[in-house]
Amino acid sequence: MRHTAEIKLANLEDLHAVRLGVKKSEDVRRLTVDDALVDTGATRLCLPTSLIEHLGLTPVDTRIARTATGIVERTLYSEVEYTLLERSSTIRVTNLPEGSPILIGHMVLEELDLCVDMRKGLIYNPAHGDDWIEEQL
Repeated sequence: MRHTAEIKLANLEDLHAVRLGVKKSEDVRRLTVDDALVDTGATRLCLPTSLIEHLGLTPVDTRIARTATGIVERTLYSEVEYTLLERSSTIRVTNLPEGSPILIGHMVLEELDLCVDMRKGLIYNPAHGDDWIEEQL
């Protein structure tokens, strides 16, 4: 079953610039996507190149990834702040070919203590109620 969720993204460097007083809040590059695909087979937050460009992210590294179509090289981009179900964190973004859906991978779900329920979609971890509990570091 296919599950989607709303995700809000903001360029983390822009947010830091606002905190330092060198950029206005309204100049932060942001994006809200209503139908990001929750994909527990994906690792990170994955965005098509046009959305990476819209957010003004910069390449920081490359990684080899196993995909449904085989082994490919992917670029890691600078961090975004992401918000799902009113919980937020940060992560580096992986690129996807243009036309691909945004993928919300398992690292994102684990960081925010979220789970996929087959009937309800994305939910707070039922073992923790509405509390956000992190795993031991």
